[in-house]
Amino acid sequence: MKPFYHNLKLGILGGGQLGRMLLQKAADFNISNAVLDPDPEAPCKYIADTFVCGNFNDFETVLQFGRSVDVLTIEIEHVNVEALEVLESEGVLVYPQPRIIRMVQDKGSQKIFYRANKIPTAGFHLVEDRSQINEFAGQFPLMQKLRKGGYDGRGVMKLSDPSQTASAFDEPSVLEELVGFEKEISVIVARNSKGAIVTYPAVEMEFNAEANLVEFLFSPADIPAAVQQKADEIARRLANALELTGVLAVEMFVMKDGEVLVNEIAPRPHNSGHQTIEANVTSQYEQHLRAVLGLPLGNTDILQPAVMVNILGEKGFNGPARYIGLETVLALDGVKLHLYGKTNTKPFRKMGHVTVLDASLQEAKARATIIKETLKVIS
Repeated sequence: MKPFYHNLKLGILGGGQLGRMLLQKAADFNISNAVLDPDPEAPCKYIADTFVCGNFNDFETVLQFGRSVDVLTIEIEHVNVEALEVLESEGVLVYPQPRIIRMVQDKGSQKIFYRANKIPTAGFHLVEDRSQINEFAGQFPLMQKLRKGGYDGRGVMKLSDPSQTASAFDEPSVLEELVGFEKEISVIVARNSKGAIVTYPAVEMEFNAEANLVEFLFSPADIPAAVQQKADEIARRLANALELTGVLAVEMFVMKDGEVLVNEIAPRPHNSGHQTIEANVTSQYEQHLRAVLGLPLGNTDILQPAVMVNILGEKGFNGPARYIGLETVLALDGVKLHLYGKTNTKPFRKMGHVTVLDASLQEAKARATIIKETLKVIS
């Protein structure tokens, strides 16, 4: 690869908020960039050097876009892998590698990978359609997850008893044992092409039950040192087993007995790492750039405890976005606001996030609760 400072062009498939925050950090590295996204008003549009409005699931579109850059990465997994494989064979540096993206696109393949590599995860069965669910009637309750296409809480359904089978997804799915976990945590791990690896301290996630989206994130997670160590080791094992180049978010369940099970992975910057922009020495976005450009990985230490609040579109509102409560929120100490540049809101759409920094995590949590109750996105 040519020196990263010499006319190198970074391509990103996906122009949403993750791509936007990656571009903001790429500017600090003086890297030119190009973004491909199907939305003509994608958040990246107005800050990308080159914005291409096109379908990142279309083979020819991705192929031609990829041929215009030196390093190609993603901010969403649902992209055309066949085109990425051709680009990789032609010498374009594609990170994360296409084989990893292909595996992660299929939740069933993820679970098979965990089992093959002795990564702890909840028990599961694979079914082709809803008719096969009845074979496991004695094992309810179960979580049904579509093998492909699920995103941000979509494609997931709880099946409490066999009577719900008639309304279950009628597509290839994972039936997962419903485990009695105590907490949901995430560890972000980064690995570069030379095999260097670093992890971030685990964070704790609290979900919006209705939308199944992260509502609050607490850094660091309130877990024993032994659990932190287990989570860290699992994340490192996963990154090395994948031979990943880039960052990987590893979402995990902490069980009541202290065991740790992997739920899902995402080979890209992730919602569970937003707080790293202000709260850690190196943000996940800078770390991803360092990894895919073959640069030394950065320090991941926590600078200050933090709480991240996702700003979601209010129920009952669709249309041009209006933000209420901003002045009140910005008057609070330690508040860092990130709006994603989305012109239109809809219920539970991710419109931005706020990170609250404080020497006391409890104080940060109290302020985060105020923000959640005050800052609203309506139309």
